[in-house]
Amino acid sequence: MRVLVTGSTSLIGRHVVRRLLERGDTVWTLQRRPGDEPGVVEHLGDVTDRSTVERAVERAEAVIHLAAHVAATGPWSRFATTNIEGTRNVTEAAASAGVGRFIHVSSPSVAHGGASLVGAAAEPADPGNAHGPYARSKAMAEIVALDAGSSVMPVVAVRPHLVWGPGDTQLIGRIVDRARSGRLAIVGTGAALIDTTYIDNAADALVAALDHAPSIGTRALVVTNGQPRPVREIIDRIVAAAGLEPPRITVPYRVAHAGGRIVEQIWDRRGRDDDPPMTSFLAEQLGTAHWFDQRETRRVLQWEPEVSLNEGFRRLRTWFEST
Repeated sequence: MRVLVTGSTSLIGRHVVRRLLERGDTVWTLQRRPGDEPGVVEHLGDVTDRSTVERAVERAEAVIHLAAHVAATGPWSRFATTNIEGTRNVTEAAASAGVGRFIHVSSPSVAHGGASLVGAAAEPADPGNAHGPYARSKAMAEIVALDAGSSVMPVVAVRPHLVWGPGDTQLIGRIVDRARSGRLAIVGTGAALIDTTYIDNAADALVAALDHAPSIGTRALVVTNGQPRPVREIIDRIVAAAGLEPPRITVPYRVAHAGGRIVEQIWDRRGRDDDPPMTSFLAEQLGTAHWFDQRETRRVLQWEPEVSLNEGFRRLRTWFEST
């Protein structure tokens, strides 16, 4: 197929592009800065620029839309412009160009109101209950994307959960940086079960969604490794892979959650765009269970993850040892 990938320089984007190229697809990319992947036709620009999007999507048969503004805090306008209006630009341009299948990369946070999620399904995106500007904007973006779905252009919203792997600057990078500086803490008991997704599995699932979009139709799916583990175990194994000691600090959940709200207000008032030490959303992610029933996802995608948690952590350790 002729596939346009937006946000292709992200961790997931790079892995998706390589898989498409390896199997012989023609790949065009749209991103703000040049990439280093040979064999692709690059369009440099922003998804907020409609004319740039229209040029990039011309002649594409399929779109994988990854571009997003990802941050813990910041002005709402940045999230709304990129995540909501950018998604609207890409879906509308794709429909006008006759694209036959559209994969929108979303997040489980679009339907997470803060309560524990135990064996949950892909519930509808809920901007009113989503916590934080990123989750709220992604919820609104997913609604925009799914509303654009049709029998001509099915839209599959794929929500990979807590993607990690070598080179990850989000989950892995932040945990390791805090561990090195002695600022990494366990929220609550650390016993809450969470599921994660190794990067190779996330990329494979997106390609499977692309291949099976006509039979899947317009709907949302959560993708994970399907191996829920206590959050303390996940954190301990990440820092161990980096050759560091596990965190010794623990913070009660209510303290972390209330403190996170205060920190958010301080960051907003000062207009800071660096990562705060805690947010209410981060406290919820670290202190409550969130894992998902993967049976329906695997059935409709005709896919199963190939890289287990154990193998993923082995690869992560090898990567840290080589860098």
